[in-house]
Amino acid sequence: MLQMKLCGDLVLREKCAPVDTISPDILSALDEMVAMMREQNGVGLAAPQVGVTKRFLVMMDPDTETVYKMINPRIVSASDETCNMEEGCLSVLGPDNLPVFAHVTRPAAVVVEWTDERGEKKGAEMSGVPARIVQHETDHLDGRLFIDLLAPVRREMVMRKVRKRK
Repeated sequence: MLQMKLCGDLVLREKCAPVDTISPDILSALDEMVAMMREQNGVGLAAPQVGVTKRFLVMMDPDTETVYKMINPRIVSASDETCNMEEGCLSVLGPDNLPVFAHVTRPAAVVVEWTDERGEKKGAEMSGVPARIVQHETDHLDGRLFIDLLAPVRREMVMRKVRKRK
């Protein structure tokens, strides 16, 4: 049974290793992560958030409810156009045990490539909310949290809320 890791856990700061073989353990983790994401009303979850330092994630397009299980995802290009949107994270919780939100600027569109759970190569151009989600989740695979993209003053405001939880 996988457990959610929270801000402060060092596993969230590790750079994840590529998945060499799509094992039954990886497939099981992907399924469990989809269930956890849905249970917590999230739209994405990356392996380090459940303590696994491998490059895989799950995400859902909130408009279509399409679920993606991405193994070794890679953003191959990003638009010059940016978009400022509110982001939260299931690993960055406030004193009410709910995600803390802050506005983050990211590219408005990306092209992402990955391997699906059947071992097939996939690719997609994503914009809007799906682009935001895949960028947020792939950041986790490199040990980055959305709070790292905030201005220092805003980051400290978010971290005060996180510290109140403890």
